[in-house]
Amino acid sequence: MHEILVLYYSHTGAVKEMAQLIARGVEGIPGCAARLRTVPRVSSVAQAVEPAVPGAGAPYAELRDLEECAGLALGSPTRFGNMAAPMKSFWDSTGELWLKGALAGKPAAVFTSTASLHGGQETTLISMMLPLLHHGMVIVGLPYTEPDLNATTSGGTPYGASHHAGGAGGQPVTEHERRLCVALGRRLAEIAVKLAR
Repeated sequence: MHEILVLYYSHTGAVKEMAQLIARGVEGIPGCAARLRTVPRVSSVAQAVEPAVPGAGAPYAELRDLEECAGLALGSPTRFGNMAAPMKSFWDSTGELWLKGALAGKPAAVFTSTASLHGGQETTLISMMLPLLHHGMVIVGLPYTEPDLNATTSGGTPYGASHHAGGAGGQPVTEHERRLCVALGRRLAEIAVKLAR
């Protein structure tokens, strides 16, 4: 069984929904399973403020989740054209995996959601790729052979799946965005299977 880690941070729920759709795409590939994980919020207060185990939803990620996965889908809301601080904080803790080359050669894909239509979705996706490239991961995007990439008027890029949530974060994930999330999960899983041969 090839397990794909779907690691995300979600503030209003859109990235969580995208993660679930990507997991659906992963699990549509025979021999593949999705492992959903999240990261805790960070605080400017220098003490732990989040519980050790989340009250609901996906468990918090541990470094072993990265070591054990056959591939990774990484998701975060856009924060000024970059990944959110909780996700960045998690990646800042992965130095020991980098030293061992534990992620080298594994495929990875990225996804994001943002409040504004031109609010930095593509730069966020690219910024999330940077630690993955440092770890030696193989980046997987969405090709224009996906019909929804050409038809969408909201989210969707060749760099990864994206969603335009609107100023209050309440716009639902569109059908185009949903299908692109599933397609990204499928593509990531297919490539993980090929690379594992």
